Amino acid sequence: MAATNLLVRCDAAHIGRYVHSGTAQIAYLDPPFGVGASFGARTRSSGWRVRGRIAYEDRWASIEAYLAWLEVRIAVVRECLSSEGTMWLHLDHRAVHEAKMVCDRVFGRSAFIGEVVWVPGNGARGPRRGPGMTHQTLLLYARGKDFVWNARDPALREPFAPTSLTMHFRRADRDGRLYREKTVAGRTYRYYADAGRALGSVWNDCPGMVANTPLLRETTGYPTQKPVALLERIVRASSREGALVVDAFCGSGTTLVAAAHLGRVFAGCDVGPLAIQTTRRRLDAEGVRYDVEVDSEQWPTRSKRASTPSS
Repeated sequence: MAATNLLVRCDAAHIGRYVHSGTAQIAYLDPPFGVGASFGARTRSSGWRVRGRIAYEDRWASIEAYLAWLEVRIAVVRECLSSEGTMWLHLDHRAVHEAKMVCDRVFGRSAFIGEVVWVPGNGARGPRRGPGMTHQTLLLYARGKDFVWNARDPALREPFAPTSLTMHFRRADRDGRLYREKTVAGRTYRYYADAGRALGSVWNDCPGMVANTPLLRETTGYPTQKPVALLERIVRASSREGALVVDAFCGSGTTLVAAAHLGRVFAGCDVGPLAIQTTRRRLDAEGVRYDVEVDSEQWPTRSKRASTPSS
């Protein structure tokens, strides 16, 4: 496992050059969604995203071309994962169903753990026909059977409903903690009220970013930026302290920031220069120590280099 945080300008297909096979405990992938558009960034506090510098292109000749491109990168990321590792693939309705079949081929259908529906809370745009799409989907796949899942982590718990507390949690232990007991197949289980219940598969408590307006302190102006709260929950769910976290499409660097906050080591990459610049500014502002490299095989006129770690 890498001992140093690393940021690389390279295609996600080449992340395996910088992450040893079988070393990552979690990989988060937030690739282009197959929207068929260019995405610009707001680089000034008064700027408009649509007029800003292009962050990345999301145009494809066909859905088949997009899926072929994605499959190569999913396969590379799978090789980075340890036997305890999990991949989180973040997409939306445009390609998530087809992408699941791609993941089934790469990982094997039995490796599918489940999915999380994320509701950013930005509202629907009011399509003329059919429901407005107000959610995105994360597909979870495991490299092995003994994958990390921190079910008891507070980030994966939520309070019991008031009616449930009133109806069921009527007993207290010696410390005054309210609990209920349930017997299943002759075995009695105790549930404490203050421990909360397991969080379900629909997450609507991590509001999305508004990249076009500087309303939130963490907003960078980078399009499709995800909130730190969402990535911290993902990292806490599928990794332990000190583990290696990989983000093959790091964009504005949210995953890397979350990993640093939580005491993990990160390896992130992106092919876009604006993504690397945005991530570097963000990590520097957070005081995170890391090295930077540029893939010399993709850009042969530029030498591979390591930056002086941030102070």
